Amino acid sequence: MSKITRRQLLIFFGSSAATTVLAPGLTQTLFGINSSDAKAVVPTSFTPLRLPHPLPIYRELSSFLPTAPGGLGTVLSASPDTKLTSYNVVDDVVVPPEYERYVILRWGDRVFPDSADYFGYNNDYTGFIGLRGSTDDGYLWVNHEYVGFPMSKVAPDTPSDVASFPASDRAVLGIDLSVKNRDTLGEFLYNLGGSIVRITKQADGRFAAIPRDSLNRRIHGLSGLGINSQRSDKYKDVTRWGTRQGDNNYLTGTGPAATQVFATVNSDGLGNRIIGTAYNCSGGTTPWGTILSAEENFQGSELFFVGVQENVKPNGGQTSYAKGTTGEEFGLVGEKYGWMVEVDPQDPNFRPRKHTALGRFRHENVAFRAEAGRKLVVYMGDDRRGGHTWKFVSNGTIANPADKTNSRLLEDGVLYVAQYNRNGAGRWLPLTINAQTNPVSPQKMAEAELASFGKAQRDGNTRLPKRAGIAGQTEDGGSFVADTTNEATALAGYRNKTLANFYSSQGAVLVDAFLAANLIGGTPTARPEDLEVNPTTKEVFIAYTDGAPGSDGYPDSRIFNVAKYTAALNSGQQSGGIYKIIEDSPDGAGLTFRWQRFAQGGEAGALAGAGFASVDNLAFDPQGNVWGVTDMSTSTHNGFDVGSVGKPAAIDHKKTGNVSEFTGVFGNNWLFYIPTSGPNAGSVIPFAHGPNRCEMTGPTFVGDTLLLAVQHPGEDCPIDDGTVLSRQIEMLDLSGAVFNQTRSVARGSLWPSNISNDSRRSPMPSVIGIRRVRSSPIGQFV
Repeated sequence: MSKITRRQLLIFFGSSAATTVLAPGLTQTLFGINSSDAKAVVPTSFTPLRLPHPLPIYRELSSFLPTAPGGLGTVLSASPDTKLTSYNVVDDVVVPPEYERYVILRWGDRVFPDSADYFGYNNDYTGFIGLRGSTDDGYLWVNHEYVGFPMSKVAPDTPSDVASFPASDRAVLGIDLSVKNRDTLGEFLYNLGGSIVRITKQADGRFAAIPRDSLNRRIHGLSGLGINSQRSDKYKDVTRWGTRQGDNNYLTGTGPAATQVFATVNSDGLGNRIIGTAYNCSGGTTPWGTILSAEENFQGSELFFVGVQENVKPNGGQTSYAKGTTGEEFGLVGEKYGWMVEVDPQDPNFRPRKHTALGRFRHENVAFRAEAGRKLVVYMGDDRRGGHTWKFVSNGTIANPADKTNSRLLEDGVLYVAQYNRNGAGRWLPLTINAQTNPVSPQKMAEAELASFGKAQRDGNTRLPKRAGIAGQTEDGGSFVADTTNEATALAGYRNKTLANFYSSQGAVLVDAFLAANLIGGTPTARPEDLEVNPTTKEVFIAYTDGAPGSDGYPDSRIFNVAKYTAALNSGQQSGGIYKIIEDSPDGAGLTFRWQRFAQGGEAGALAGAGFASVDNLAFDPQGNVWGVTDMSTSTHNGFDVGSVGKPAAIDHKKTGNVSEFTGVFGNNWLFYIPTSGPNAGSVIPFAHGPNRCEMTGPTFVGDTLLLAVQHPGEDCPIDDGTVLSRQIEMLDLSGAVFNQTRSVARGSLWPSNISNDSRRSPMPSVIGIRRVRSSPIGQFV
């Protein structure tokens, strides 16, 4: 096998690793190769968690195998043979024995001054703003992303075969959400948005919520619904849902779309006033002490009805209300959703605002470079198949990164989309009204798959704005699909023009940022989720969660692995990966960069596989180590589909093409740690896994504590009634050969009821704290 030199590894990790001794796990785990140049792995400060699949670290270190909730388990010695012939999945947040996990907030907790308010569903991003800089006392912001079963039997995508099983709405909230009507739809939107709750560290070292603190409050999907009364259309009387009367806590917009679209062309008559924020996925905490919350899957359809219209006209206004959606029900115009939203947890007089200069797309998160005397640089991802990687550069400069007036810098600047070249170079393309159009050829994007199979999934599709007179279209607005079957005739009308030929204003360009970026040649990518800036090197780490193409677009196969290309058992898998961008300019504001793949997703026995799939949120701890959580599709966990049957998926390592079933080998979603310095630098070290059918999100380090959101435990499955699913599951050992493991897992979840004797007996999305049982003297997490 090929070798990689120590110098190459040092360059890869950047200056933070320049004095480290690098371990074999770095070359084998991240690159799938061996190196005689590296040193031995040494014990970590905790016992790595034993997951069901083989990882190189288990050859070197003992691991903790969980056997029951509550921290019960056994320590397995390191062994050259890392295969486990059986594995029973524990329905709990399992952490190393040196640590404890505890619940801080649960869905439904009534911790607000108004007793009718409660903590929302499916918590995601967490951000902590300390009082006077404290790491022991402050305000926690938590995003709420979407609703699903078992919250309600009529939630979107609820499997048809769970209708006879109980939901958790009445047990947890005391509200009946079993009928799809305005009352229920309003409660769904109320459960989205965000929560602000004061938390304080107690004498036992654990954080706890401070109920009814005067600044505890909800900002949700129908905040400001009361202003509908000022409309002149049919929504004038739509100002309440259920027993709730809409308030006047509306949001506002800033930047070009606020003035050129919201205030002039939208149909709601409310101008630059916006009802609510919803679909809030990840986000970021600014250096000046505010939160930016990312509105992600705002797009609605009759099937996925908790949403609004994504399609817009050339002037930026929605094409129409999307039939059967909450947008149509409450008069929420689509162009006002899909933005980055700024909130100040400590200032209730700060009206939350949507910064339109940052673009409208399916925002996953945001990361900052804020340095005195330089421009503000903001990185973002568009979490969809074929979505783009983005950068915003302010026109103004920063005087003091902690000054709250820096919020104004988000209102005026240039939004750029990344264009990757296969040679490791890249350019930032400005998304401005005069930008030249030159969409990427589907034939070029599908190059790798065409070479392997002679055909590409979805014919290498890309979406472009639909305009009358181009490619045989007869109307304006929405999108047109160009692919390998029609590009010879369709693309000519889209090339060698400017965005001004397609949009009436810069604001309209920003409203339709995804399609406009496709027009100017931005690289379609493999679902960019979290982006984080390395605090030492300023390199931008990006979690691309899944390389499979979809209806929205086709990731460029010259850059990303979009399929399993050969029938070899250990052929590379499409399970996403971690990439990084190294800016050529010292301040990050320049137009060129270099890119590298940091870690390829897939089983550790697969070619170049790092041993994880579908990496999502990333975080750097204060020591500069990388932490990541996975977001494997709920319907693939442990190789069982959702619903009452839990049908096993066929996992066959000889299969080629889009093999999404491989994520089943990895078990539940989990949290890993990659040291970037010291003897174990580069090793993927498992730290925790979550309850059944959950996703762990929003990692935030606060002193000696890791805050973590546990989202959708038991999603789309009957509430755990003791039914156990069991199967043989095929996976790769570290040599690349297959073996079978007996995997057992409860069909649903009861977490956290099962660890707290909660009589409601329901799975509840929750925010937890994780800390050492005996905290380190210097207050570090690890």
